[in-house]
Amino acid sequence: MRRKLYQDLYNHLSKKEFTILTGARQTGKSTLLRDLEKDCKNQNIPTVFINLENKQLLSDLDANPLNLLAYLSTETKRTVVFIDEIQYLTDPSNFLKLIHDEHHERIKIVASGSSAFYLDDQFKDSLAGRKRIFQLLTCDFEDFLMLQGKEELWGEVLKIKNSTTFKSIQIARLKVEWEQFMIYGGYPRVVTEPDLREKKEILKEIRDSFVKRDILESGVKNELVFYQLFKILAEQSGQLVNQNELSNTLRVRSETIQNYLRIMQVCFHVALVKPFFSTIRKELVKMPKIYFLDLGLRNCLLMNFQSITTRMDRGELWENAVFRSLADRYGAEEIRFWRTADGKEVDFVLPDTDEPMALEVKLDEKSNHPSKYQLFTESYPSIPFRFVNLNPWTEEVLRKGF
Repeated sequence: MRRKLYQDLYNHLSKKEFTILTGARQTGKSTLLRDLEKDCKNQNIPTVFINLENKQLLSDLDANPLNLLAYLSTETKRTVVFIDEIQYLTDPSNFLKLIHDEHHERIKIVASGSSAFYLDDQFKDSLAGRKRIFQLLTCDFEDFLMLQGKEELWGEVLKIKNSTTFKSIQIARLKVEWEQFMIYGGYPRVVTEPDLREKKEILKEIRDSFVKRDILESGVKNELVFYQLFKILAEQSGQLVNQNELSNTLRVRSETIQNYLRIMQVCFHVALVKPFFSTIRKELVKMPKIYFLDLGLRNCLLMNFQSITTRMDRGELWENAVFRSLADRYGAEEIRFWRTADGKEVDFVLPDTDEPMALEVKLDEKSNHPSKYQLFTESYPSIPFRFVNLNPWTEEVLRKGF
């Protein structure tokens, strides 16, 4: 079964803009490109697939972008050219601009890049209006069920989301799956591997091999410090990021911490959530909070794959899971948190979405104490406030997108 993003990519094939697919390594970008290529061939649409890990192809396109024309099988029909790992080009921005401006009627490029680090630095403003960027994160819960072939449970989730009253007889099974999702995350290879020990080994490989490639290709000088910071952040997910404190702990400059955090963000490993205030000036000077974009990677950094019921960090894990679901639904950049100088806090505030909301994440319903949040509700009466609980597990958790 295919990821949900597939349909959006397919619909964009007919557009004049080039299609750029970004995301962390091992999230399934190459698979999506191959699926699109297969569907194009089934409809007799001319295609070319170019993997730029092939050094000969890379050298040829680097020498002259117009060398791409030699790979086309027809001069009369528009060809969809799939380019995997486009960040390996010396100047991908210039390559795409030239092909688009001179040959967009003949060529539709669908390209993937392993991380936004390269895309952010090299895809300049000259590509405005010439590209649309799609982000592929690791699987959300629906993709998690689909890739395992659990169509019955996936159908139950859709029924829940499409009805305000539907009660599922599969709700207990869905909770079991959700807890597995929180432990092992959504990397496709991990999701489709049935053996729990092998899941852990795959996550270790992603941690040690693929994250290391991000480190090397982004020019990190001190790999050990990068990993130490990565582990500290995994322990502190959902907490404020104090760069000066991290700098003192790891005995490196604050600028180094800032750079490493940037690399982790643009490689789609972590997200920094800014605080919500009524004035932008305050918002820009306060510390952000850190969350991981895949819980399996976070748990692997901590080497903690214990069940939800036995682990000490289950509250932090649940909060991070809610963040990831919100990010899938609204985009991470829309999410804020609210915190006062004396420590009063609301975990998530989404002030600018179609339906503004404020959410406080609690593991158990018995921990809900509305009076503690009276200052926020009185200060921002136009933003509805509610609690999000893991226990009791009900349809509302899935119905509201968490």
